[in-house]
Amino acid sequence: MRFALIGPPQSGKSTLFAAITGQAIDPAQAGLERRAAVKVPDARLDFLAALYKPRKHTEATVDFLDVPGISLDDPHGQAEFRRCAADLRTCAGLVAVVRAFASDEVVPYRNRVDPQADLDELHAELLFADLEQVSNRIQKLEKQVARAGPTQEADKRELALMQRIRVALEAEQAVSDAVHSEEDLRITGGFGFLTQKPLVVVLNVSEAECTVPPPFVHAAARVTIALSARIEAEIAGLPPTDRAAFLADLGLAEPARNRLIRTCYEAAGLISFLTHGPDEVRAWTIARGTPAVEAAGKIHTDIQRGFIRAETVSFSDLQAAGDMKSARAAGKVRLEGKAYLVADGDVIIFRFNV
Repeated sequence: MRFALIGPPQSGKSTLFAAITGQAIDPAQAGLERRAAVKVPDARLDFLAALYKPRKHTEATVDFLDVPGISLDDPHGQAEFRRCAADLRTCAGLVAVVRAFASDEVVPYRNRVDPQADLDELHAELLFADLEQVSNRIQKLEKQVARAGPTQEADKRELALMQRIRVALEAEQAVSDAVHSEEDLRITGGFGFLTQKPLVVVLNVSEAECTVPPPFVHAAARVTIALSARIEAEIAGLPPTDRAAFLADLGLAEPARNRLIRTCYEAAGLISFLTHGPDEVRAWTIARGTPAVEAAGKIHTDIQRGFIRAETVSFSDLQAAGDMKSARAAGKVRLEGKAYLVADGDVIIFRFNV
């Protein structure tokens, strides 16, 4: 599961990527895409590790892609952005980073500091990239439906949907606004439409503003976060023993990078269930709404094939009880069947026989 960081030049996007991933900024890599897997911070897993003292502690992960900042104020930049669109379409979501701080040391994009205008411009390019893709698909489908064949009826249904999506895009509405049913989702699933993906907006603010709510929320954003990329990079570069004091001085409970990583995870419709044992405590990634038998298959196909039941306790109940034995005694451990929809933070022991 990958999120792409996009934004104009001088937005602080690459600084934020460094803060998220722990990778140092390398001037030699300027203008190049960078990728990294990042652990999803999860205090619930820390509790289980302290309780069971396993040999291994495995967090869920999110992959991040840093797309070079692209100026959209000329045809060359717009063409470069559309070239990058192929990579963006393979991502689960997008993080749009825009500058919202003043500085005499950093030349602003378009000689302005206007995060709302930058987001409007960026979103317009996402809409245009989708419109171009949809228009090409419509041309192909119109030729296909004109001749009889085994896929003609399916092609007609897809053509009607694509025409509806084109109307939405031409009205500056996202693809997601034109997708209404499970069949629509199935049809559009393979296209990777950019405006169908969750969009997380990051306003890169000054240090003085990093503890206050975002000054505005963009209409296209699933979530809007205000943070200081420079401060986040400083926090990431500190020894772990010094971070708490630094955060306290800033009035922050935790690094904003943690919140951003979790936000991306949740925006993609993902949750974690937890397992524990002497060898490992682990967060397993599943889509929200996954039944227990499919969740079991995340661990091993044999567990799914031989599924009997899932001994399940919510993390909050386990934490309140202190340990699994006490949770059982308090009647908080449930026996769930194959169809049970796993909830975020469920601590599960799968019983199976093969």
